[in-house]
Amino acid sequence: MWPFICQFIEKLFRETIEPAVRGANNHLSTFSFTKIDIGHQPLRINGVKVYTENVDKRQIILDLQISFVGNCEIDLEIKRYFCRAGVKSIQIHGTMRVILEPLIGDMPLIGALSLFFLRKPLLEINWTGLTNLLDVPGLNGLSDTIILDIISNYLVLPNRITVPLVSEVQIAQLRFPIPKGVLRIHFIEAQDLEGKDTYLKGIVKGKSDPYGIIRVGNQIFQSKVIKENLNPKWNEVYEALVYEHPGQELEIELFDEDPDKDDFLGSLMIDLIEVEKERLLDEWFTLDEVSKGKLHLKLEWLTLMPTADNLDKVLTSIRADKDQANDGLSSALLILYLDSARNLPVSYILMDALLS
Repeated sequence: MWPFICQFIEKLFRETIEPAVRGANNHLSTFSFTKIDIGHQPLRINGVKVYTENVDKRQIILDLQISFVGNCEIDLEIKRYFCRAGVKSIQIHGTMRVILEPLIGDMPLIGALSLFFLRKPLLEINWTGLTNLLDVPGLNGLSDTIILDIISNYLVLPNRITVPLVSEVQIAQLRFPIPKGVLRIHFIEAQDLEGKDTYLKGIVKGKSDPYGIIRVGNQIFQSKVIKENLNPKWNEVYEALVYEHPGQELEIELFDEDPDKDDFLGSLMIDLIEVEKERLLDEWFTLDEVSKGKLHLKLEWLTLMPTADNLDKVLTSIRADKDQANDGLSSALLILYLDSARNLPVSYILMDALLS
């Protein structure tokens, strides 16, 4: 299948990732891929997990441990600045979810399949001519991570690749499903963090300037920085849409802000299935990957209701907590699906270009 997968990847790069890069920065408006060759080394599937609980009987959910290390030849250019660069090799490692739904009683038994990463995969790119790319005005303060982040985010929930296998399947409902719920994250405080700032060449141990980065899929939130404090109090609230469970997790990393490179203060990963079961978790969590430190979180699982019968009750509840979040707390969710357009005006500039 690998040659045909490569054809699909080339189409994904040209039709999805290229426009996304162009839209990310005004100086990248003429960005394009001039050659895409993924190479002959196929990706490996190192493990498969199949879910049998909390799953609709008309679907099959698979989690694939994906590993790809391959030599490739990808050339790109920014015509506006006569700049060219390339990619010699790509590595990608992560958990890809494959959903087979709906299951049907006729061949091919599966109506469609959807592909996406539950969280941002590990992506490494070996560039050629990267210096030329970063010499472009407006990009010299950035790094190669701008393109890595765009590629990664387009592969992570809520973005998904949906391939229909029969004509009568409702593809819009599969590509843009209604969220399973809303996770309200009260990012409260931490205790006993490591002091990363030192003085007198490390003889005197100081404090830290901690802040947190919170991720649910490709939804990312960053807290304020608390200066010189090993027991910071943030008291901030964030809300994230949850599209898939089981399998999705809340990821939190704490850092000490520094002028050069921020120091790592610990991490935390929480399975959202546990939050859904409890509906409300208010706990101190021990930080991972560090010798000490705890984080106080309050996590609420909010279920979407099909009618507005309880709206007044919800509004009363969030008014009491309105000062907790910068943008206020949500009471409802509006989902818009852009289906099609008609009778658009003709672009005369394009017509002139075609005629000439």
